[in-house]
Amino acid sequence: MSYILGYDPDTLREQVDPVRCEGRLDEIGEQRSLPALLERVWLLKVLDRLDDALVLSEQSVRVARMAGTRKDLLRARILHATVLQVRGQLAAADQELTACAEEADGQGWAGIAAFAYQHRGKTRYDGEDYDAARTDFKRALFLRQESGAPDEQLESTLLAIDASERRRMRSSVAS
Repeated sequence: MSYILGYDPDTLREQVDPVRCEGRLDEIGEQRSLPALLERVWLLKVLDRLDDALVLSEQSVRVARMAGTRKDLLRARILHATVLQVRGQLAAADQELTACAEEADGQGWAGIAAFAYQHRGKTRYDGEDYDAARTDFKRALFLRQESGAPDEQLESTLLAIDASERRRMRSSVAS
């Protein structure tokens, strides 16, 4: 079940029902499995509880490193980077997402690479580098199409491409 109701067309942030997200957070409780940790990180992030999300995302990376697969570790690192991005730590998020995207690309893991490129695009969008953001979103779209991603993922990427193009046009007119 998706907790995402849509995406803000200007910030590209997920729009969620906070009551449902809080309810899910309560359901998960203190479970320590990697999937539960990752879900808790995401829920805390979208609920804007960023300090808690950061601590838990660091823990999820450690758990994935010790007990998960390489794919698990990449997912945990990407999610950790998204928390950094929302906290405004754009350089650190960009660096981590670049490393994750390159590793996933090198392994041929299109779905994970698309996840990394999508979020690196959002990081660059937040940093007002709209050309680079657009390039990342287009790469994410290609990879998502290649991996047979669901329509909602394709739509979110198309929305991001449109937003970066609008912002790029606005910034070029303003300069």
